Amino acid sequence: MSTVSTHITCTALGFAWPDGTGVLDDFQLAVGPGRTGLIGVNGSGKSTLLKLIAGELTPTDGTVRTVGEVGHLPQNVALGTNLRVDEVLGIAGTRAALHAIEAGDPSEHHFETVGDDWDVEERARATLDQLGLGHVGLDRTIGEVSGGEAVLLRLAALLLAGPDILLLDEPTNNLDLYARRRLYEAVAGWSGVMVVVSHDRELLELVDQIADLRDGEVVWYGGNFSAYEEALAVEQEAAERMVRVAEADVQRQKRELSDAQVKLARRKRYGQKMWDQKREPKIVMGARKRQAQVSAGKHRIMHTEKLAEAKERLDEAALAVRDDDEIRIELPSTKVHPGREVLRLSDLRLRYGAEVKGEFEVRGPERIALIGRNGAGKTTLLRTITGELEAVAGEAVTAVPLRFLPQRLDVLDDALSVVENVARFAPEATDNRIRARLARFLFKGARADQPAGTLSGGERFRATLAALLLAEPAPQLLMLDEPTNNLDMASVRKLTAALEAYEGALIVASHDVTFLESIGITRWLLLDGELRDIGPDDVREGVFPTA
Repeated sequence: MSTVSTHITCTALGFAWPDGTGVLDDFQLAVGPGRTGLIGVNGSGKSTLLKLIAGELTPTDGTVRTVGEVGHLPQNVALGTNLRVDEVLGIAGTRAALHAIEAGDPSEHHFETVGDDWDVEERARATLDQLGLGHVGLDRTIGEVSGGEAVLLRLAALLLAGPDILLLDEPTNNLDLYARRRLYEAVAGWSGVMVVVSHDRELLELVDQIADLRDGEVVWYGGNFSAYEEALAVEQEAAERMVRVAEADVQRQKRELSDAQVKLARRKRYGQKMWDQKREPKIVMGARKRQAQVSAGKHRIMHTEKLAEAKERLDEAALAVRDDDEIRIELPSTKVHPGREVLRLSDLRLRYGAEVKGEFEVRGPERIALIGRNGAGKTTLLRTITGELEAVAGEAVTAVPLRFLPQRLDVLDDALSVVENVARFAPEATDNRIRARLARFLFKGARADQPAGTLSGGERFRATLAALLLAEPAPQLLMLDEPTNNLDMASVRKLTAALEAYEGALIVASHDVTFLESIGITRWLLLDGELRDIGPDDVREGVFPTA
């Protein structure tokens, strides 16, 4: 892998979707060797930019130039369940030729296919082992591995191909804690050009620089995410100080304009008095009146212009201050009193083998984190509790109203507006009441009338959360499955704020430990064949007690 001249350059880049929706306009970017973390709010164009760099989309204007081979791990990895692992890794043909030669077939095309790649299987197994997939055989099919393992297999294929430029789009989505650590190691050891889009703080701590994509432009910050936050805090403090100065200037200019208008009114009254009393010749008074009017006009224009300039400076200063509005919700009807039974699981056996032995209870407003390896059955457990899946044995009984936020956010009807979607969950609520409460989820005015199918990832998440939390009856048990997947940092903060206001019981299946800690988890559960309590220190250290 050569890194001497490897780079990415975007010049006057423009891109719009077929319906005319613009994403990038006159966009400039230059990325050299090292690890770059690309961040920005949902809908800012991060994934689109990676696809443009990878050549999967064609710019409407400008150019994208890459020096070196490009490898791209998309946000949503879709692999056919019948594909074999060696096919995903891109070595099936070489491997088949190698096996044919070993079986005694001397055909020339087999040797041409193998080339110099005689150790392809050893390299493939070493790469799989590096990513914690040593147990996955090359002849297994994708249908036999979990979603997180499929993501790692796609990454393994890229590492095997050895591209000069590696583009990763939310690579930790759906990865368990074990798999995330493997991915962190792979990222830390990368020596070429890497651009990674992620909301995962731990991953962003490994990058060399942060590229903040905002309003169609990139602002660069040296260092990892912590360094970015420190630099941004200093910038925002200065920007807010400039706003205060500009606001004071606007008020001063308003006072001066008002004072000037009072003085001009006095002069006008005095002039009128002199005219009425005819103390001076008419021609002199007329000339003086015209001169006063010209002077007054100039004075008024001067102060009006100064006020306009002050307002413009205030607008410019305000633009520098980030306005990431927070969700504001009040949900008193979701309150669960301590000691009240919320959920009871009795000798529950799930599909695919996991189980809950004996009695398991959730009482009061507990905040539970559900963790475990990919494929352990966390989503299966949640869907069994909701009644979507039938248990093999035992029962799950909920004693309060329940709502479930699935990974795929498939709760909304894309053809309906945000208002109409919420109305489906609260049929007795008036339109005005729904709109008033939606405004607290940042859907105001026309935004509330947008079809769900046109929403960005972050907007769709907010709309789904609003539909669930504003449902009637109000949910007193809320279950979330990987809620931070595909959310930008601002959206994660909004989710955290929403959950802080929620007073019911909470069960969150997630691999994002930083997020789980931020929402005040009171109980940690590990699903690993069976369900059991573990300590928060075990989670951070990655050392889980054995059964």
